Amino acid sequence: MPEGIKDKVAIIGMGCTKFGELWSKGWEDLVIDAYTEAVADAGIERRDIEAVWFGSCFEELYSGKNAMPLSEVLKLPFIPVTRVENWCATGSEALRGASYAVASGACDIALALGVEKLKDIGYGGLPASLGMSQRRIHMDPNSTAPGLFATMATRYFAKYGLSSEEGKRTLAKISSKSHHNGTMCERAHLRVEVPVETVMKAPIVAWPLGLYDCCGVSDGAAAAIVTRAELAKNFRPDPVYIKALQISVSSGEEWMYTDWDSTWVMPTYHAGGKAYEEAGIKNPREEISMLDPHDCFSITELVIYEDLQISARGRAKEDVDSGFFNLDGQIPCQTDGGLKCFGHPISASGLRMMYEEYKQLQGKCGPRQVKNPKLGLTHNLGGFPPRAICSVCIVGL
Repeated sequence: MPEGIKDKVAIIGMGCTKFGELWSKGWEDLVIDAYTEAVADAGIERRDIEAVWFGSCFEELYSGKNAMPLSEVLKLPFIPVTRVENWCATGSEALRGASYAVASGACDIALALGVEKLKDIGYGGLPASLGMSQRRIHMDPNSTAPGLFATMATRYFAKYGLSSEEGKRTLAKISSKSHHNGTMCERAHLRVEVPVETVMKAPIVAWPLGLYDCCGVSDGAAAAIVTRAELAKNFRPDPVYIKALQISVSSGEEWMYTDWDSTWVMPTYHAGGKAYEEAGIKNPREEISMLDPHDCFSITELVIYEDLQISARGRAKEDVDSGFFNLDGQIPCQTDGGLKCFGHPISASGLRMMYEEYKQLQGKCGPRQVKNPKLGLTHNLGGFPPRAICSVCIVGL
């Protein structure tokens, strides 16, 4: 049996820009800002980095799919730089590449960096999926992400007996919770309280999902520096150790057979199960301290609770109603506001989530600090419910 990378790799430095409509900054500025903070946080210099994994999705801004633009911007000293792209899991994929290189002994210090500059190209999140083969998956070319996740919501309501009012209110509580947390995070794009009733009354994007059930689009970058676990305390007294890092990719079977009912995401369930096995977690509801899942839509977060085996199937509403995932609950979720407050610069989001877990474990999050966290989990979901890529990363002290 493979032993995985549990406690073989440590994060010793991280950087994250403010996310938002950053019209005055180019993608190069964002890269430099995230990189500079990460290097300073780790207490290293450029020459100490031996390999880099660079995540980005939109080649229009970066001269194709090669890695040279990052090497040129950071003036890297002729070291290997690998360009990766795996939909919304791209930032986590970059971290996986850097971590596997360190764990294998191929290098001692590696950098993972994700960046996206979406506002300048007019990407708003509503067009049909980019680069997806419509012929192979038989999808209406006019389909949108809100429409596909709205279908998941209506199917979930029907399967588990939620009225329209109950379902929408449950989703509204999720969004309102995240906005509350985001008011305490200075790097978030949207920092405003949004009461449950405001979410309920917002204009509909794709029923039952309203304006505040959908995350926005933003610009941003984030970076992580990793090293071998036995070297970590040479750099800082409080490194954060990777316990598990798993990625699961749909085979397409969800739309080929009738046993998938659109109320869950198969890759999330599989990635979560493999991550728990790698980390040695037997009961995630009792062992996980905090969650930062991919809340592209409020229904996505609700389903993730169940797919990650935190809430029982069809019972996530009870946990939402009880405040289980609130900042003062048993497993605080979206402690920085999540995608709802940061927006989603695709390749930066996974590393932005890890930045929050890293700072939480070090006790550096001020008014939103979780009490005595031991294990943090990040989750990315790329694609759509029936055809998805999912990453799950677990970190701890």
